[in-house]
Amino acid sequence: MISQFFVLSQRGDNIVFRDYRGEVPKGSAEIFFRKVKFWKEDGEGDAPPVFNVDGVNYFHVKVAGLLFVATTRVNVSPSLVLELLQRIARVIKDYLGILNEDSLRKNFVLVYELLDEVIDFGYVKTTSTEVLKSYIFNEPIVIDAARLPSLGAAGIFMQGSKRRMPGTAVTKSVVANEPGGRKREEIFVDIIEKISVTFSSSGYILTSEIDGTIQMKSYLSGNPEIRLALNDDLSIGRGRSSIYDYGNSSGSGSVILDDCNFHESVHLDNFDIDRTLALVPPDGEFPVMNYRMTQEFRTPFRINALIEEAGPLKAEVILKVRAEFASSITANTILVQMPLPAYTTRVTFELEPGAVGNTTDFKEANKRLEWGLKKIVGGSEHTLRAKLTFSQESHGNIVKESGPVSMTFTIPMYNCSRLQVKYLQIAKKSKTDHPYRWVRYVTQANSYVARL
Repeated sequence: MISQFFVLSQRGDNIVFRDYRGEVPKGSAEIFFRKVKFWKEDGEGDAPPVFNVDGVNYFHVKVAGLLFVATTRVNVSPSLVLELLQRIARVIKDYLGILNEDSLRKNFVLVYELLDEVIDFGYVKTTSTEVLKSYIFNEPIVIDAARLPSLGAAGIFMQGSKRRMPGTAVTKSVVANEPGGRKREEIFVDIIEKISVTFSSSGYILTSEIDGTIQMKSYLSGNPEIRLALNDDLSIGRGRSSIYDYGNSSGSGSVILDDCNFHESVHLDNFDIDRTLALVPPDGEFPVMNYRMTQEFRTPFRINALIEEAGPLKAEVILKVRAEFASSITANTILVQMPLPAYTTRVTFELEPGAVGNTTDFKEANKRLEWGLKKIVGGSEHTLRAKLTFSQESHGNIVKESGPVSMTFTIPMYNCSRLQVKYLQIAKKSKTDHPYRWVRYVTQANSYVARL
């Protein structure tokens, strides 16, 4: 049970505010923002998602740069309220297409109508986009996505002026029609994998894991049945019985998942026979399947780091990053970071000849080296040299006082698990129905670390 719900901009402006029970003072939004902005209890870092001020519990999540907040005086489950805030944000995005400050302000009437249907006197009624369509009558005012920075997973498929996907992929409202009143029949399936890898100082892989999800967003009228076929050689469970007890669970297939779970709309009648999922997709974006894999896989990047003393108050760092994927694939938004000794005072950088789109920086506040690369083509290798100056001689081992090296990146149209969508079949109502089908892959770094 919650008392208030409100959405704040990054500046603290109150965009949406709904008081359901009148138990919390009206100035709660200002109190919350001041507390979050000047959070001092833990020294550095952001405010926790749940905290209490003067007997009022504040819950918040940050989505697309906006703060979604709920307040209450009673003792409620924090995970329940945080999940509710995430779902409210997802429902609003489903209806508006684009979730940002501009779209909220232009569609505030529709947003308030949604909130009144989602929550009644502080109690949740439904967060289903499909169910809400029966009660929502306002049409969204569509924001032009072309002039806005892409949000969420949309941006990962765009590189420069080249588009790897339609511009409307995740920036469309599930209820708005195309110009002229037509509704474009299309469905999007994204296989998104977040990988965690730890390399030893000699380059061996110590730990590796993939957390993946198959996301679907449907704009099909009439809710036709969808059949999604995955790899024939897919196995669930590594040499042991799967919790789903599917046939071939202990098999020797080339794609072996440790475990997985499915959306409630998915029918698994034929999954153990031909690895086919059948479902009637609800409106909006939803996860068809979540999975985890700890089987060894080919890592997309190799990181080599070397640090050597170059004098009494100097040292040199050499960082090398090599892309292990095909040259037809390009990674983007790469950032390499390395903590340096606390007594480092100055860093000068030397990039390889012909380097384009590289940025280097020394964050003096937390003594961290940062190396940014706009893109890396598969098969290429990039090197950075950094000369360090110290304020005092090291009384220990410089290597032990540095690192580890961490890396973040995004690789469109590539996945490490080799999980594939063989085909996406839509039950047609007539021979004239030709829905557009989009299947996309992306790999992102969750924790990609190399020890020195």
